[in-house]
Amino acid sequence: MNDTKDEVKIVTYEPQYKEAFKTLNEEWIKTFFVMEASDYKLLEHPEEEILNKGGHIVFALLNGEAVGTCALMKSEHEPFVYELAKMAVSPKAQGKKIGYLLGNTLVDLAKDLKAEKIVLETNSALVPAIKLYEKLGFIHIPITDAGYDRVDVQMQLNINR
Repeated sequence: MNDTKDEVKIVTYEPQYKEAFKTLNEEWIKTFFVMEASDYKLLEHPEEEILNKGGHIVFALLNGEAVGTCALMKSEHEPFVYELAKMAVSPKAQGKKIGYLLGNTLVDLAKDLKAEKIVLETNSALVPAIKLYEKLGFIHIPITDAGYDRVDVQMQLNINR
């Protein structure tokens, strides 16, 4: 007998998940930081700001509910560079390795897209997130052109092509 309760399914963005993308991200950002103009721009307009610019968004569904999300944003200046961004997992679903599933899905996608590297920005207060990124193979790099006031850690994953 297959028990599908608590089974996590990773799916790609569909318009029905637009509000979940915003809600999940606002929830964690407001817990630790304050929302910035860049946050609102991406979260209110994911199709225009991420998908239509060559990016991707995935969701983790638990029992049919979107409980996690993450975006892979295409660099506007470097054709083979992507940014892992807007990873959020609902507190009620943490501890189920959802962040790892989301991140790993997008790392695999970046490889399929022939990316040379994936970059990300985070904050040193988010220790579990940093450990997750390290587990995915990201290394710490010097901070340059941080996109948010809260950024004090930048990381990069070099992809062997």
